[in-house]
Amino acid sequence: MSINRRELLGTSAGLVVASGLGPLGVGRAFAAEEPTYTPEAGASLRLLRWSPFVQGDEDAWLANTKKFTDATGVEVRVDKESWEDIRPKAAVAANVGSGPDMVLCWFDDPHQYPDKLVDMTDLATYLDGKYGGWYDGLRGYAVHDDKFIALPLAAIGNAVVYRDSHMKAAGFSEFPKDTEGFLELCKAMQAKGTPAGFPHGKAVGDGNNYAHWLLWSHGAKMVDENGNVTINSPETRAAIEYAQKLYATFIPGTESWLDINNNRAFLAGQISLTANGVSIYYAAKKDPALAELTADLRSTNFPVGPVGKSVELHQTTQAITFSHTKYPNACKAYLKFMFEADQMNAWINGSSAYCCQPLKAFADNPIWTADPIHAPYARASETLRPNGYAGPLGYASAAVMADYVLVDMFASAVTGESSPEDAMAQAEKRANRYYRV
Repeated sequence: MSINRRELLGTSAGLVVASGLGPLGVGRAFAAEEPTYTPEAGASLRLLRWSPFVQGDEDAWLANTKKFTDATGVEVRVDKESWEDIRPKAAVAANVGSGPDMVLCWFDDPHQYPDKLVDMTDLATYLDGKYGGWYDGLRGYAVHDDKFIALPLAAIGNAVVYRDSHMKAAGFSEFPKDTEGFLELCKAMQAKGTPAGFPHGKAVGDGNNYAHWLLWSHGAKMVDENGNVTINSPETRAAIEYAQKLYATFIPGTESWLDINNNRAFLAGQISLTANGVSIYYAAKKDPALAELTADLRSTNFPVGPVGKSVELHQTTQAITFSHTKYPNACKAYLKFMFEADQMNAWINGSSAYCCQPLKAFADNPIWTADPIHAPYARASETLRPNGYAGPLGYASAAVMADYVLVDMFASAVTGESSPEDAMAQAEKRANRYYRV
């Protein structure tokens, strides 16, 4: 049987809708009407994405991209940059009106330049209806003025990883569930010469994840529900004092760490406890010289602080299309293809639990139960708290994150560069520059 290009693009969708089944055989409600995007004549696309920490992520993404090109004839050039470089490069492209057609960006970055992006509401609505709905946290990152300015792509789960034998040698039979016990563990592990280490540098993922956990676990927040800056508070002071105690147990130099540094330190045996995506496990697993470390590695969620519940930030990535593209239909056709069941499940599986699904129908992907190490990462999309909590997402929340206001506050205090009072006051001043615009 011959299938033309347009038919091939819609084949998977048609089969799923006709059968009433989700991508893994789960019963689904009737899907929304399927949009059709015919690529412009002579279209070719350029996508900018972050460098992978799990090679299977990139391999699956490129394989899916090749399938799209084979189906449509539209060439897609996929460029990659370091995590830290994606944010400024995307902002430059938005502001100058040239560069990549699409970017896989971070958190609420699209809210910094919403008028520079193609409206994705039609495609997002179709995917929402077909695949069980977007997770609320991820959806919130993508919606501006009731329009989808981005397509939520994934939550990249963050969890504590540690050496089980080193924890036990420090006198702990199991990992502490609360922040006070966690501090005692870090003290004991330092005394044994197997210290912890968390980034206090400008790490897009790990630095922000750690800083927000410190803040939220003590009941503090950058802003209230109305977007009023509330960072200068007794709760923030308590979070800073706790961070200072933890920092005293760390390996030296964490104030300059970027996203790659804690991975390297853990795999080199310089630290025995940190937080990371599941990528750190797979980096160890593929190196025969790290077989002992791999067998000893464990994962768990962050301990609960005085706030009394688990509150964590997970890295989120979104697909955006710039309005300067000459080929908006081709961009939408490409993204639609990449989000359909065959491609999305292949990518989630290839990512080996690194990328948590944006749509609920993909929660049954077998990767989540393939290895016990995956367990803390499996619910990242469901449990994430947005970085702009507790206020509305928008330009201000995105800018405060991009400017590392919270990360810098903790870094300046733990290193002694500033007193807790001065660190809070400076963070308050910087945040107000954005929230009062």
